Amino acid sequence: MKHTLLQEKYPVFTLEVEKQETGLHSVDQIIDHLKQRIDEHKVARFIAIFDHFAHTSALEDGQIGEEILDAKNIVFCFGIALPNPQVMAVRPRSIGVVETANSFIITFMEAPMPVANVAMEEWARSIRDRKAA
Repeated sequence: MKHTLLQEKYPVFTLEVEKQETGLHSVDQIIDHLKQRIDEHKVARFIAIFDHFAHTSALEDGQIGEEILDAKNIVFCFGIALPNPQVMAVRPRSIGVVETANSFIITFMEAPMPVANVAMEEWARSIRDRKAA
């Protein structure tokens, strides 16, 4: 898993899973897998699935990279406490799933809560359930 700064300000985790490294065969199957992990978590709560590919495709001026075949976000929240109004700016969380010809790319922004980061990393890594050939 890579940890980078997107546009020099957004801390993003990225995991690329080659299609042969997973028994999951589509973005929808991966989203379902992640939803199951969220539903099983004692604190996380599922909110929605956003079909970013369909949304952008429907826009008159929408632009999608040639390599992107599908792209969805699963939205959820880890809110254990609400100590002040500003914490709302970093909630809810989202994990992006993108399909390319040879792989699935899983991305999420670093949370200010370590327990959330640990869970999201674990969920992302669980997608890779086979050894590459």
